[in-house]
Amino acid sequence: MFNTEMLQNISAKFREFIWFGVLQARACVFAGSFFVLLFLSNHIHIGALARYDLLFLGAILIQIFLVATKIETLDEVKVIFLFHIIGFVLELYKTQPWIGSWSYPEAAFFKISTVPLYSGFMYAAIGSYISQAWRLEKIKLLDYPSAAQTITLSSLIYINFFTNHYIWDYRWILVAAVLWIFRKTKVQYTIIREHTMRLPITFMLIAFFIWIAENISTYLGAWKYPDQIHSWTLVSFGKISSWSLLIIISFIIVANLKHLKQERSK
Repeated sequence: MFNTEMLQNISAKFREFIWFGVLQARACVFAGSFFVLLFLSNHIHIGALARYDLLFLGAILIQIFLVATKIETLDEVKVIFLFHIIGFVLELYKTQPWIGSWSYPEAAFFKISTVPLYSGFMYAAIGSYISQAWRLEKIKLLDYPSAAQTITLSSLIYINFFTNHYIWDYRWILVAAVLWIFRKTKVQYTIIREHTMRLPITFMLIAFFIWIAENISTYLGAWKYPDQIHSWTLVSFGKISSWSLLIIISFIIVANLKHLKQERSK
């Protein structure tokens, strides 16, 4: 039989679980809005406006709305813009014919070389989520490594995305380095009460949910991998490791910018 104390404990955990879901949904406001736009773009036709251009213009309008309503701060927009640039440079390289990691088969006016400009907003959505979750859940990092270690690590991860087509892919060495460098680091976050979680677990959880989002995106035709050109197939589980490493770059950038801002405010 359940006693009063057990029922109160279950009720408190349930309330906290619900509130956690609310905060996560709030942190995903840009990403969620972009997914709605991605879905609608398959059903909305505006004259000669290409679908990729509709996505680009729609993403800009979403961004303007979020800033105007103060759902996103100007500091968060700066971070998002940085992710936009980082992601776009990677896209520009990966979609070149001699690389061919994935492609954007549809036409677009707002496009540079092989990449429609809307693609950067998909990376910006990750930056938006991390920045918003950081603020909403009052995130603090315990036993966080030095800036020199984290910046070097994120630089090596980013470089590997480019060099792995020509030299040995050393991502698993990088994964081992991540586990070692962040072995003591914990994320302290507040839902109703304070909680802590090992940072590498956080990386994996975020990467897994992004992998799910990637499957939805490719199904809706946002981009296509070579094995999806003729018919959609599930994105390889191996992509989770790629997203994990990309998440680490994103997280390190946000963490260092937050630290820099705190230092300036002292």
